[in-house]
Amino acid sequence: MLLTTVMGITFPAMNPVAFQVGPVAIHWYGLAYMAGFLVGGQLASWMVQRMRLSIDVNAALTAIMLGIIVGGRLGYVLFYDLGHYSTHLMDIIAVWKGGMSFHGGAVGAFLGMIWAMKQQRISIHDGLDVLALAATPGIFFGRIANFVNGELFGRVSAVPWAMVFPDGGSLPRHPSQLYEAVGEGVILGIILLIVLRYAYKPGRLFTTFVCGYAFIRFVLEFTRQPDTQMGFLMASLTMGQWLSIAMMVAGIVWTYGRIKHVF
Repeated sequence: MLLTTVMGITFPAMNPVAFQVGPVAIHWYGLAYMAGFLVGGQLASWMVQRMRLSIDVNAALTAIMLGIIVGGRLGYVLFYDLGHYSTHLMDIIAVWKGGMSFHGGAVGAFLGMIWAMKQQRISIHDGLDVLALAATPGIFFGRIANFVNGELFGRVSAVPWAMVFPDGGSLPRHPSQLYEAVGEGVILGIILLIVLRYAYKPGRLFTTFVCGYAFIRFVLEFTRQPDTQMGFLMASLTMGQWLSIAMMVAGIVWTYGRIKHVF
């Protein structure tokens, strides 16, 4: 592990490969996905028992996992680097090269859970509430893996805890991956548990997650360096912020539809 001291902070520039067994390399990002599903699965099982729901958690998690992988990859291709993938079609399936979109993965997980609930003949609102709470550990571990890999770093900053990332040039930057791990994973998870404990109604956990994530991500994107191939878009906002705005609008529409019994 290479240590680089920056403004009193030691940044651990770690190998993205956690360990290797023969020719098989196990990456931290892969372990993060595994940890997210394991902890998320435990949270889902706990909530199903607490709410006395008859959801087959294992079947639901399988559908969600497929949705996240397919949706996350297609979201990245469509929203973040369509120019490259339109001329390199085989790279679309090369997920081992990196490139996943949270917003695309969220849509995939949403559709996967709806499909699973339809198969099990269970209210989609109950299923989406379980999905909302179960998603937060995966967000936390995923952002920690981003930090370990030294990717998706923040903008140049003079804050005392700013760090120089291996691929971020010589200037110190916000460790925005850690901000997102805490904000989108820990804080949002705590908010959902509070809602579940004190203000639960079917569908409320899901809409709280959608609107809460969109708000937190939008705010934290002001500390995150835009993707190189995208840069800033309209109104000097990033793609992540525009997708978060769309996510917020979708959450509000879904909430309204739920109140009016449209969904």
